[in-house]
Amino acid sequence: MDGEEQQPPNEANVEPVVSSEASEPVPRVLSGDPQNLSDVDAFNLLLEMKLKRRRQQPNLPRTVTQLVAEDGSRVYVVGTAHFSDDSKRDVVKTIREVQPDVVVVELCQYRVSMLKMDESTLLREAQELSLEKLQQAVRQNGLMSGLMQMLLLKVSAHITEQLGMAPGGEFREAFKEASKVPFCKFHLGDRPIPVTFKRAIAALSFWQKVRLAWGLCFLSDPISKDDVERCKQKDLLEQMMAEMIGEFPDLHRTIVSERDIYLTYMLRQAARRLELPRASDAEPRKCVPSVVVGVVGMGHVPGIEKNWSTDLNIQEIMTVPPPSVSGRVSRLAVKAAFFGLLGYSLYWMGRRTASLVLSLPAAQYCLQRVTEARHK
Repeated sequence: MDGEEQQPPNEANVEPVVSSEASEPVPRVLSGDPQNLSDVDAFNLLLEMKLKRRRQQPNLPRTVTQLVAEDGSRVYVVGTAHFSDDSKRDVVKTIREVQPDVVVVELCQYRVSMLKMDESTLLREAQELSLEKLQQAVRQNGLMSGLMQMLLLKVSAHITEQLGMAPGGEFREAFKEASKVPFCKFHLGDRPIPVTFKRAIAALSFWQKVRLAWGLCFLSDPISKDDVERCKQKDLLEQMMAEMIGEFPDLHRTIVSERDIYLTYMLRQAARRLELPRASDAEPRKCVPSVVVGVVGMGHVPGIEKNWSTDLNIQEIMTVPPPSVSGRVSRLAVKAAFFGLLGYSLYWMGRRTASLVLSLPAAQYCLQRVTEARHK
């Protein structure tokens, strides 16, 4: 709701997790029948298997940036292009090499459905922008924010149509690979879409909104797969957006810079020390550094590096400002234009329909009989 402060959402966990660094000693399981293992022994067996797979000197793709938290936890940030097969391979390789305790992806709860959809369904969904989707976006985010979201979806649909590739493939690969790693959590790390769009709309004047919408509506430049791979140093979708919103610094701040801060915050939350399980309450607690893999668009990596060691005010970027006077006026103007256009369309269709009906022979005959009856 406008003016209210949004709280960061809870992480989405796929499986319960407790893990440790490879340098930590792990109790070995005694030989015996696997079916007779206690819960503690079974846990230790899985943990030992995981740590054996975790590489001390991982062979990582060039798109990976390593960050270290104050407590020694390690974060491997994979910078991706959202429509790239190479990015999907980079994500899979990184997760297999480091065997993380947590995987964080650049998604929020409003886009989590793409993780479980198959490629063909996602491709069809991304290419079809229906009236139902527009109504859902408007109900969810308000009129102006909903329209802006649909225009941005049009940009994504344009790339999808040009490439024949559904977006978010690297996130689906991360989801599948994380489920294969024992005791690995899966977190949603992006700021909720409604907050981002409401803050973005609030940052623009009425004419800025019109100019931006115009640019998004007439986006039609051809894109090739080679273009995508050339954009590995800066995600294609975000690069196209940056070119269109470059003249609007406030919009760039809300869509890119603020999300850099949010993603950094979520990665730091995921990189907290982990508490190892205990066989009994009498056993002392033991915490160890964690290993995290972050999967984000390449355009966010420099911002995450910049913000990694700074104090972050997350509540400030979660607050949706109340609409300004110009914002309220622009909303009324858009509504008036919409309903005016709708009314004119109904009027024109009504006249057209009446003309067609009256031109039918049966209608002409009836009118003639009515006229004759009146003159009698």
